[in-house]
Amino acid sequence: MREWGTKKFVVLCGLLLAAGVSTGFCAAAARARQAAASAGPVVVQPGAPGEPSRTLPAGAKGTLPPRSRADVEFMQGMIMHHAQAVEMTGLIAARTENKELRLLGERISSSQADEIQFMKRWLAARGEAVSVAMPSMPGMAGMEMGHHAMHLMPGMLTAEQMEELGKAKGAEFERLFLAGMMQHHSGALAMVKELFDTAGAGQDAELFNFATDVDNGQRAEIGIMQGMLEKNRS
Repeated sequence: MREWGTKKFVVLCGLLLAAGVSTGFCAAAARARQAAASAGPVVVQPGAPGEPSRTLPAGAKGTLPPRSRADVEFMQGMIMHHAQAVEMTGLIAARTENKELRLLGERISSSQADEIQFMKRWLAARGEAVSVAMPSMPGMAGMEMGHHAMHLMPGMLTAEQMEELGKAKGAEFERLFLAGMMQHHSGALAMVKELFDTAGAGQDAELFNFATDVDNGQRAEIGIMQGMLEKNRS
């Protein structure tokens, strides 16, 4: 895009010169363009929750806001939490023809897959591991939690619940999925509440906005699923 803008600028100045118009404007504009190009990319410094971001002088280095251990553990745990939701939605296509449920599943899968990538980038930018390390146990040093870990995040379905969901079809699958995803979403809300209830946590602007979006979005989806579940039971 910048290359195309430069080409148009050169052509314009060529036309002005051919027409006998003073090229002082072109010379001054060219110097301004060169100065802007050499200034480097704009640096945006995120603000704290409730505060705006600000643009720093060219060449300045932005600093990441302070983070607490609770911030990191929230993001690590929510990655695992979201991964199970994506796994659950992956069962829909083969087990029900319900168009409303399919659309809801696509919405949940798409949004949570995108959020997983955001959380991974957030952790990587701060030099933190993506996975949650398991508590220290004999003979298990260095191992990490899988999605069927012994310790589940709030609201996550157990291995038995996931197995039951995977075997169901039709109306029974729809009932189990809706009840299970409502349980799952309620767990995410509990995780957000715990984060904001922890002293010193949630001060990072990106994390604050993300957690707030998770809370708002999943509350709305719980309302949708409640209505769908009532129709399923009738």
